[in-house]
Amino acid sequence: MHFDTQAQALVGTHGSLPVAQRDEITRKFAMLLEGECEGLGPLQAARKHGYTKQRYFQLRRLYQEHGAVALLSKVRGPKTHYRRTSELQRQVIRHRFLDPQASVEVIAQKLRQTGFPISTRSVTRVISEYGLQKKTLSMSSAARATAHRRHHRQSRAAPKKSV
Repeated sequence: MHFDTQAQALVGTHGSLPVAQRDEITRKFAMLLEGECEGLGPLQAARKHGYTKQRYFQLRRLYQEHGAVALLSKVRGPKTHYRRTSELQRQVIRHRFLDPQASVEVIAQKLRQTGFPISTRSVTRVISEYGLQKKTLSMSSAARATAHRRHHRQSRAAPKKSV
């Protein structure tokens, strides 16, 4: 049995089994199977499937220790908000409620003064996540039209200066 990269299928002597495009466990398992059981060898199997020899051996070790589930890639990057801890988020919310008119810069500075290492951008993100942005007044179209007419009348009524 081998993995046919063109057909995207596992192929054996009596037929083939299609493999879903996003099924990375089966693809990695097929690579290990070809490298270990079909005589392709680690280097050729890794190259065929787009991996390095080092990654091949890492995957083989993971498979031997934990089974096929270990072949699924893990989510990369930080797993938690290491800067925006829950306590820090509570403090941002607290400052926003104590002084709703305070800017994000002011809130960030107050928090830094009390020992919380936080950027202005992080304060902005917390405020956005919790929907605590300042409300801005928007004019209705009728109010805008009235203000425009008033301004237009005032500019026509003012005497023009001669040069």
